[in-house]
Amino acid sequence: MQMNGLVGGFYKISEWIMKLAYVNLLWILFTLVGLIVFGFFPATTAMLAVIRKLIMGETDIPVFKTFLTSYKKEFKISNLIGIIMFVVGYILYFDLSIVREANGLIRLIYFPLLMIFFGYVLTSFYFFPVIVHYETKIFQAIKNSFIIMILHPLSTIMMVIGIVAIYFLMITIPGLIPIFCGSIPAFVIMWSALLAFSKIEKKQEVIPLQK
Repeated sequence: MQMNGLVGGFYKISEWIMKLAYVNLLWILFTLVGLIVFGFFPATTAMLAVIRKLIMGETDIPVFKTFLTSYKKEFKISNLIGIIMFVVGYILYFDLSIVREANGLIRLIYFPLLMIFFGYVLTSFYFFPVIVHYETKIFQAIKNSFIIMILHPLSTIMMVIGIVAIYFLMITIPGLIPIFCGSIPAFVIMWSALLAFSKIEKKQEVIPLQK
């Protein structure tokens, strides 16, 4: 019985590894299909959609079909949110760089601006999980992402720790980068986000969120 349990556990782990590697390959390919600029965000959304289903126990889903369906369905909204993310992030980073090099009273806003930028980065972790999990409009998705980040710091901290750990793992073992560079961070982000979503659905903290 113990041997069967070990074999069964090893099989499940191997199955997860293979599926994460496959999803990562699809993510890279469909990013290239969209000429990188227009493919990255839809491919990321599709990757999260597949991983969400796997985490929720739907392990028998057709991975390619699920990925392709989500890629097509969320192509427009994911690119719009991606553009908004990039523009806002660039503006904040640009302002932060200017203030950091400035002299005088303007330097006083450096740390408040740094906190705003940090909060924006943390909020961005929830953008695409929210798109995948809920049917919301663009600005509602952005608003809900911010609310979730504020109300569920534990999930946010788990995301940060997980991403930092993955970063050090990847630079330690560079051979993992082409195989898992997207799917493993996506797994950590989606798993942490689902913990927050489950609490929201139980307590109904964010009323506008609907499946």
